[in-house]
Amino acid sequence: MIFRQLFDSVSGTYSYLMASRHGGEALIIDPVLEKVDRYLQLVQELDLKLVKAVDTHVHADHITGLGALRDLTQCITVMGEQSKVDVVSMRVAEGDKLTIEGLTLDVLFTPGHTDDSYSFRMQDRVFTGDTLLIRGTGRTDFQNGSARAQYDSLFNKLLKLPDDMLVFPAHDYKGDTVSTIGEEKRYNPRLQVKSVDEYVDLMSKLKLPNPKMMDVAVPANMRQGLAQDEMTRKGLSLSTAQAITLLGTPNAAFIDLREPSERAKVGTIPGSIHAPYSDLQDNIRAGGMLYALASAKTIVFYCAYGERSAMAVQAAQDAGLTTTCHIHGGIDAWQKANAPVGR
Repeated sequence: MIFRQLFDSVSGTYSYLMASRHGGEALIIDPVLEKVDRYLQLVQELDLKLVKAVDTHVHADHITGLGALRDLTQCITVMGEQSKVDVVSMRVAEGDKLTIEGLTLDVLFTPGHTDDSYSFRMQDRVFTGDTLLIRGTGRTDFQNGSARAQYDSLFNKLLKLPDDMLVFPAHDYKGDTVSTIGEEKRYNPRLQVKSVDEYVDLMSKLKLPNPKMMDVAVPANMRQGLAQDEMTRKGLSLSTAQAITLLGTPNAAFIDLREPSERAKVGTIPGSIHAPYSDLQDNIRAGGMLYALASAKTIVFYCAYGERSAMAVQAAQDAGLTTTCHIHGGIDAWQKANAPVGR
């Protein structure tokens, strides 16, 4: 496995790049906007392909690199389903699995620092965001934080992981790079409490100043850019109502770009063809399945929320497939319109 821990000294943020060698698919956790060029340089040097970029929560001390990485690499952006960020390609929930070729991360909902905080467990390590820090825990006094919820995330979830599991947080301000669950149980001063009420009292007395970037970072991180709007301006988006009129007609093919786990969890548009976003470039080139299909039918892409399908339309148009469009808002909008969903 390829694993790199990258550091932004201004915000004290750790980002994590990982891949399994085979085809070079890579994933990054908690990227920082100012370091995007460095990430892409490393991806190129290691001969990788960035396919997913993940934020553990909405950060308040730096601007995320999610949107820039999506625009530069067409990767899938990922956050928890509680996140109120305007545009995310994929939203995950407790118990889901986040996968790239050769690697699987278990998704853990660990609110408390914020109400959208997640951790991701992979084999011998867990990426804890700001929920569990090295010899500390994330503050709980803004962004709908809750010391009571964080206590539950810590003591009933993260601290129940094996003692030898490596802990990789989203931040550190002392120079520490990694810990273990066992170490934190023994030496983390905030974990030496005997009850949830004691923990709530401890956190209420911290009286920390707001992060310097908070007033800039939070609004910026809540709006990651609407790639779908560009497709609408070009006349390449369909509303759910427009798409329904094409359903079942011989001149249209609905293409589901989501991953198998998303399809199983949410359902599909009846009669649609599964062609995962990860295989898009192979499918739209000469000889590919969608290349052939586009010569006879209108291709209607859809995904979870419309972001991947908007990028797919642009890629298809660039490849010369002019009979392509997508459903604005994805199957999320489709379901909200009470349109038919199959299993």
